[in-house]
Amino acid sequence: MTRRQLLLALPALAPLPALAQSDPAQVIEGFHATLINLMRQARQLGVRGRYAQLEPVMGRVFDLPAMTRIAVGPPWTGFSPEDQAALTTAFTRWSIATYANRFDGYSGETFQTLGSQAVTNGTLVRTQLNRTGGEGPVLLSYLLRGNPPRVVDIYLTGTISELASRRAEFTSLIREGGAGRVTRELEARTDRLLRA
Repeated sequence: MTRRQLLLALPALAPLPALAQSDPAQVIEGFHATLINLMRQARQLGVRGRYAQLEPVMGRVFDLPAMTRIAVGPPWTGFSPEDQAALTTAFTRWSIATYANRFDGYSGETFQTLGSQAVTNGTLVRTQLNRTGGEGPVLLSYLLRGNPPRVVDIYLTGTISELASRRAEFTSLIREGGAGRVTRELEARTDRLLRA
């Protein structure tokens, strides 16, 4: 092969640049494709196998440290670095385990991207999960920030912030026993989800 032929062949052989990763809608579509694939293999993988497959993907798609801080809210700044690290680890494991537990089978579901729009604090990607069996679609909107864009919140039915719901719950736990109480609760939930 001549040098010119080699150079012409390179674009076909070399991996494409990660341009798709700079488009928030494509980030979410890639995540949804992973979920559909996971659902199709759900029984063979089991919950722990699904967790293992989701862990690296969610680590790239979601800004889980930022999500932990947002879910905790103002008390975060009063926690020690050790408590912050333990809580971030517990929140991350629980988030992944929740998805691994929830997406436990496939019966023809599809995801559809409805559009995206710039908002004051990032980009909102609106999607829906189309279910089978006469159940209506589930609206899911993802708020992404940064470059590359990563998810920092999810809105169920388009308007209910997942992290705002968590914050109300975590505030009560923090009153009971600080960061350690939240960490222990999330660890216990993760253990239950991964035993399912």
